[in-house]
Amino acid sequence: MSTSFERYQKRRLISSYFSVVISISLVLFLLGILGLLVLNTKKVADHFKEQIAMTVYFKETAKEVEIEQLKKSLAMADYTKSTTYVSKEEAAEEHSKEIGEDFMEFLGYNPLQNSIDVYMNADFVSSEQVDEIAAELTAKNFVDEVIYDQPLIALLNENVKKISFWVLVVSGIFTFIAVLLINSSIRLAVYSKRFIIKTMQMVGATKGFIRRPFIWQSVKLGIIGAILALIGMAAVLYYLNKSFGELNLLGDVKLLAALFIGIFLMGVIITWISTYIATSRFLNLKTDELYY
Repeated sequence: MSTSFERYQKRRLISSYFSVVISISLVLFLLGILGLLVLNTKKVADHFKEQIAMTVYFKETAKEVEIEQLKKSLAMADYTKSTTYVSKEEAAEEHSKEIGEDFMEFLGYNPLQNSIDVYMNADFVSSEQVDEIAAELTAKNFVDEVIYDQPLIALLNENVKKISFWVLVVSGIFTFIAVLLINSSIRLAVYSKRFIIKTMQMVGATKGFIRRPFIWQSVKLGIIGAILALIGMAAVLYYLNKSFGELNLLGDVKLLAALFIGIFLMGVIITWISTYIATSRFLNLKTDELYY
């Protein structure tokens, strides 16, 4: 009979530990994914900003030397990420493919212009800075005009600010919820042993002596939960980096290492504090209050 009861208690204990580990790992995993989102919000925004091209059109009278000099000066400029020169012949060929017929045959000449597509570094993609760069390039006497999508740039910057703000707000709320959920799981695990805690206290054990095994056990569960969460995060990060290689999600190793270490430490610290508070609560209760 006693052996059967001991097996039942052991299964119940394992089930309790399992539920705590699962709840900790799930909460930390979701928190870690949110952390990855926060870290890569700017990177994703920068990626889209750098896809916007500013096109510089040259006058028919523009000399080859002048175009080459501008190419070199743009290549050395701080705001330039990359440039692509498109001759009027290449532009005509591309346009003919898009419309499905040779428009030059109908017109009798090529109305298009030689141009350079300038892709800028994300830090310079703002309405004010792009306006200044465009004005500087337009001032050159061999440049006909500079065209870029100003409304798109303004809209993109505005949306990036909004998204960044709400991501931070959601991160703060979710961190608070994560702490509450882990704390609740730990409290339930300690609650099931409240009579053991009180019995140890009644036979003369000090509060520190009673807390120690509970804290150590919870910290071990927190470590296991954190490791499971980190494995899940690593798998998601690997998949995303493989699917969206252009974002280079694994580029900043230091930030990723800091996030992983932070999630691991969070699992340890939250379980430690939660167990300390939970055991202190039951240590300070009277025996009659344990039944409520």
